[in-house]
Amino acid sequence: MLRPRSGAIAVEERLARSAAATEGADIKTSEMLDWLTERRKVCTAQIRQVPFTELHGWSFSPDTGNLSHRSGRFFSVEGLHVVRPSIEWQQPIIVQQDIAILGILAKEFDGVLHFLLQAKMEPGNPNLVQLSPTVQATHSNYTKVHGGTGVKYLEYFLDRDRDQVLTDVLQSEHGAWFYHKRNRNMIVEVHGDVPQDEDFRWFTLGQLGELLRHDNVVNMDARTVLASAPMTHPERTALSSDNDLLSWFTDQRAGQDIQARCIPLNQTQGWRRGTHSVHRPDDKFFRVVGVSIEAASNREVPSWTQPLLEPVAPGIVGFAYRTFDGVPHVLVHARVEGGFLDTAELGPTVQYVPANYMHLPAEQRPPFLGLMLNAAPERIRYEAVHSEEGGRFLYAESRYMIVETDESTTPTEAPAGYHWVTPGQLSWLAGHSRYVNVQARTLLAALNYAGI
Repeated sequence: MLRPRSGAIAVEERLARSAAATEGADIKTSEMLDWLTERRKVCTAQIRQVPFTELHGWSFSPDTGNLSHRSGRFFSVEGLHVVRPSIEWQQPIIVQQDIAILGILAKEFDGVLHFLLQAKMEPGNPNLVQLSPTVQATHSNYTKVHGGTGVKYLEYFLDRDRDQVLTDVLQSEHGAWFYHKRNRNMIVEVHGDVPQDEDFRWFTLGQLGELLRHDNVVNMDARTVLASAPMTHPERTALSSDNDLLSWFTDQRAGQDIQARCIPLNQTQGWRRGTHSVHRPDDKFFRVVGVSIEAASNREVPSWTQPLLEPVAPGIVGFAYRTFDGVPHVLVHARVEGGFLDTAELGPTVQYVPANYMHLPAEQRPPFLGLMLNAAPERIRYEAVHSEEGGRFLYAESRYMIVETDESTTPTEAPAGYHWVTPGQLSWLAGHSRYVNVQARTLLAALNYAGI
């Protein structure tokens, strides 16, 4: 009746073999981008922005002003009031109680784990179609609140054997745009035959690492699932022990004085509602808009309308990277965001939209922002533009970077709120809920699989 407490070592070894495999059994590496381009060509979806009055089934409450669906499902746009000792603000925020399943199927081919990803259309993707998990669906989606067809491969994640689960963890999403949002990140291994649809292909982790080097190819949901996998790392030493790291982060969380609560959208100060958007008069940060989606050929329903959150400018997300006594480290930031379920999560060194701060003098801009913006090409170890979740955000792109730094720019004694961690320590924490934020998980996926 007893079984080993952990099969992690065996799983880590198998994942490492897959990460080292630069060719796969299902599709040649040289043909991956051509296949994705072909799937984009056959995607017939048409996306256009529309006034709120053309959102079918969506309306603003006459009492609260909250924007929600008549079914009471999917999500709503409400107000958020955040109070901290030195700052206070209000903003719209997405409230979504559904816990989505972000699931990737794994299967061995010729002794190497492969992972089934889908070429999926999302209305907010800059190029419409990107690689997504095998299953990417909220509870409202897979219980067919929209009246559409079922979610392909869902049964593998709802009815599974414990021995088949390689990773299963609740992870947060964007704490600046979601209130207490969580997704279930899963990788489930199958051993029998799996029927394959034309929009799906099996990839090794090495192949996915290559795709992570390209702009807007691997979507956010796939990146976060991949980052949650228990990858092995060679380092056995670090600037801080694991216990010291946990104690530092617990201290960071416990020391935060923040109060955040939802308020009616029509009481959100500093924001205005027009016919086509909810926005700030100074056009900073983001706006809430409506979109119409028509003729979506590979979705559960072919046409629908919905609100999306649209950032006003692209962001920049980056890790400072240094090697100490031969051991690589990245500089994480204990980042506080109003929508987090806990007070803080470990974020990248830099996670900002530069356009919101460039009017300020250099000394008043966020720490290390200039380090990323002015990085010399020879110091950039990783760089790619990735978009955020295209089902809720419209053209939300950030330039993701890993930049090699030195003692003069990022000292060994990290400033308050920052800490040096190894990729192995970050992977370990990403296997648990609400330690590593979604932006840092994208960079972790690059560290794990893109050969940095």
